[in-house]
Amino acid sequence: MPIYSMTGFARAQVRVHDDLCYTLSVKSVNHRFLDVQLRLPSGLDMLETELRRALKENLVRGHVELTLSVDRNSQQRAGYNRELVASYLAAFSAARKEFELVGEADLNGILRLPGALQGDNHDDGDLTALAASVQQEITPLLEELKVMRAREGESLAAILNSTLDRLTEAVDGVAVLRPEVEQRYQDRLTQRLLAATGPEFNRQRLLEEVAVMVERSDIAEELARMVTHIGHFRELLAAGGEVGKKLDFLLQEMNREANTLLSKTGSVGGKGTRITELGLAMKSEIEKAREQIQNVE
Repeated sequence: MPIYSMTGFARAQVRVHDDLCYTLSVKSVNHRFLDVQLRLPSGLDMLETELRRALKENLVRGHVELTLSVDRNSQQRAGYNRELVASYLAAFSAARKEFELVGEADLNGILRLPGALQGDNHDDGDLTALAASVQQEITPLLEELKVMRAREGESLAAILNSTLDRLTEAVDGVAVLRPEVEQRYQDRLTQRLLAATGPEFNRQRLLEEVAVMVERSDIAEELARMVTHIGHFRELLAAGGEVGKKLDFLLQEMNREANTLLSKTGSVGGKGTRITELGLAMKSEIEKAREQIQNVE
């Protein structure tokens, strides 16, 4: 199963009959949850529940905008809602009289008000046929959207795998340097403690304390956990599906390990400086991956 990007677009243009056709389009971008926005013409509110249900059944995350645009035969006559226009004019006249205002009603402005204009073709038969057609088209349209999201997901997976390769190289580089850096840290610590305590101090006891301190500063566990997280990340990418939140959590854990590694090795000096460089490279790759993950479903 592929991973899915939350970015996608699909459109269907359908002719219901000679005088009625429509365009149904859906686009999605990244979002923490599934956020649905519908743009439907007046008179088709009965479709909203069905369309929302279809979107929730097919998509998990993303800001999704579904738009239905209806195109009727341009030769058909346009009309106006007489009662509605009359009520607007009556309200205008009442307000002018009450507040003693001067001016005339703007017909162009009134006809732009919601519901003022209407065609003579908004009959129940057309609306029923249109609704039935849209209900038939929504499923294949969403399948087309999912195909595009899967294709985008493949590109994201390739980018993330490349990032993991570079992250693995940095982890391996630190693992190679770790023994020498630990020995350097132990030698420096021993010298400083000997200088502070003098030759009469119990040397064996001193070395035991140094060994304990070196063990506490060991980065072997951080490296092991980093390798485990990288392996789990690759497994989730290969399994696919709804993995965006899981991958984001793994990257948070990786970043925590990189921070701990840097805090333990920052003052060693020598080749410890190289470990610092590699640790910063890890954090850079992790941040790049987190940017990509924001668009994974």
